[in-house]
Amino acid sequence: MSELHSLLDATRDAVAQASVVCRAVQRDLNGIRSITKDDKSPVTIADFASQAIVAKVLRDRLGSVILVGEEGSATLRQPEYAGHLQAVVDAARLVWNDATTDDVLAAIDLGDARSPGASGAFWTLDPIDGTKGFLRGEQYAVSLAYILDGKVLVGGLGCPNLSLDFARSFDDPDPRGSIYLAAKGMGVLETTAELDHADPKKITRPAFNPATGIRACESVESAHSDHSASHKILAHAGGAGEPAKLDSQAKYAVVARGQADAYLRMPTKKGYVEKIWDHAAGAIVASEAGCAVSDITGAPLDFGQGEGLSNNRGIVCAAPGVQPRLVSAIRELGLASAGM
Repeated sequence: MSELHSLLDATRDAVAQASVVCRAVQRDLNGIRSITKDDKSPVTIADFASQAIVAKVLRDRLGSVILVGEEGSATLRQPEYAGHLQAVVDAARLVWNDATTDDVLAAIDLGDARSPGASGAFWTLDPIDGTKGFLRGEQYAVSLAYILDGKVLVGGLGCPNLSLDFARSFDDPDPRGSIYLAAKGMGVLETTAELDHADPKKITRPAFNPATGIRACESVESAHSDHSASHKILAHAGGAGEPAKLDSQAKYAVVARGQADAYLRMPTKKGYVEKIWDHAAGAIVASEAGCAVSDITGAPLDFGQGEGLSNNRGIVCAAPGVQPRLVSAIRELGLASAGM
C-alpha cells in the first residue's frame, strides 16, 4: 500500500470515529447542558472528544504524529470543569471503550502542537467546524488534513448530518451523514459517516449549468463572511441562483459534489487571517473533485505560513468555469482589497 493510501485510510478511520462521537453529543444537547450547567457546553464536549479520538486513531495507525488542532487540555484539568471532563471521557468511550481520563487528556494534548510552517509534515484538525450549526442541531464538519512542505496532500471531511440525497434539506439532519476523502492526484471518495465504511464511490464536479445561475453556498448567519458583498459579486458575475444555506466546511463538499456552484468567503474585518484548519481539508476535497480554489485575488491558498493563511485574503471555491468570473467580479467591483 502506498504512503498516500495509508494516510487516507487513517484519515477515514479518524474522521468516521469522530463523526460518530460528535453525532451522539449533538443528539443529547439538553442532557449535557443539564450536567455542565453551560448552554454552549455540548460543542465544547464534542470539540475535545473529537480531537481526542482523531489523535488516538492517527497515533495508533501511524505512530508519532504532529497534530495542529484548536484545543489543549488545560481547561479540562481545572477542578471547576470536572463535569465537562467526565462528559468528554464518556463521549470518547463510545468508540474508545477502555479510555481512561488520563488517556483522553493525553490524546487531546497530542493535538496541541504548533505548525512547522513551510517545511515538514503535520496534520491539522478542526474537531468541530461550524459551532453555531452544531448547536442548532444542523450542519457542521470534522475536518482533518495532512500537510507536507506547505502543500495539502490528504484531507477528510466528516459531515455527520449531510445527506447523500440532494433532496434532503440541510436543516434536516441525516442519520448516516457523509464523509469526503481526498488525496493529491487521486480524486475524491464519498461514503457515509459511519464505522462500517460503506463502499465509497468516486465523485467529480459536474459541469456548471448557466441556466440555473450561480448557486452559492451561504452561511446561515453572516458573522464570518460578508453576504452583501457576495450577492453583488454573484450578480456581477452573471446572476445568482438559489443559495445553499449551511454552516461549516461542508460547503466545500456541497460545491465538490455539484449541489452548489460556489463558496465565497469575503473578509468581514480588517486584518482577519483565515486559519489553516478551517480550509485545508475542504480545499483539497474541492480541488480533487475538479473545482478551482483560490483566495479572492485568484492566488492559490498558501498553507506554508504557520497556522494562518497570512498570504491570502478570503476564499473562492467554485466550478472551473465560475471561479475566474467571480475573481474578475471581485476585482472589477473594487472588493479585492477587502480585509486589508
